[in-house]
Amino acid sequence: MSHYKQIIKLEAQRLGFSYCGFAKAEFLEDEAPRLEKWLNQNRHGEMSYMENYFDKRLDPRLLVDGAKTVISLLLNYYTDASQIDGAPKISKYAYGKDYHYVIKNKLKSLLSFIRDSIGDINGRVFVDSAPVLDKAWAKKSGLGWVGKNSNIINKKSGSFFFIAELIIDLDIEPDNQINDYCGTCTKCIDACPTDAILEPYVVDGSKCISYFTIELKDSIPDEMKGKMNDWVFGCDICQDVCPWNRRSISHKEKDFLPKDGMLEMDKRDWEEMTEEVFKKVFKDSALKRAKYKGLKRNIEFLK
Repeated sequence: MSHYKQIIKLEAQRLGFSYCGFAKAEFLEDEAPRLEKWLNQNRHGEMSYMENYFDKRLDPRLLVDGAKTVISLLLNYYTDASQIDGAPKISKYAYGKDYHYVIKNKLKSLLSFIRDSIGDINGRVFVDSAPVLDKAWAKKSGLGWVGKNSNIINKKSGSFFFIAELIIDLDIEPDNQINDYCGTCTKCIDACPTDAILEPYVVDGSKCISYFTIELKDSIPDEMKGKMNDWVFGCDICQDVCPWNRRSISHKEKDFLPKDGMLEMDKRDWEEMTEEVFKKVFKDSALKRAKYKGLKRNIEFLK
């Protein structure tokens, strides 16, 4: 089985994934009370979908018949490119093409490769598309530890990664988990302008700038005035201040390159952007999740 692991890792690397790890498909016993408490305390705000399929979130065998292994994959999206000073800010992950499309194609290619190389494997691909606790599986697969900001941190390359999974019915030896190396650092907690990181490893999703600018459909609460730090789609603050991200290197994924002209858009360009321009510039972008109306609401809120 170690031979299978090696050829899968090599193919994942060829497809552009940064890291690939393996974990036994089993009930996430440690995560169950944590998730239940988080939901009961309404840390998910209006993200009601988080309440659905509680059992499936905790047990991949309920998602794939006969599941034996969860393969976790990280895809780097870090870039040195940045928007011009004073422009409303969007998260680095949304600079290019919507990651769902990009990663799903890579995952399907990897699953096809596994079937061609090994045999009739039953499996499913996941990228934010089903109730899978991706950070928990990345941790169990040895790809990193969960930081105090709740992001997966890789010791070699930081945390600017998309996480994806393949759940398959082939038994492959799991990788070892790694230690937590956050130590006494609290930079992410100290830097969050909305105090969304309540304590180390506990994030109130309903206080996060990413939640306000993407998930929240109602008006942004007035008490957030002056706390948004010019973010209008997502937020990178807790990652930007993390010392481990000094090790981040720019991605090589052409689909994640910034949209033409987007980085040059100044404050006025964003404020005066029409729906026609939005649809043209961001037609296959993650920004479509907020829709034109949501983005305009976010921009107006900064005034």
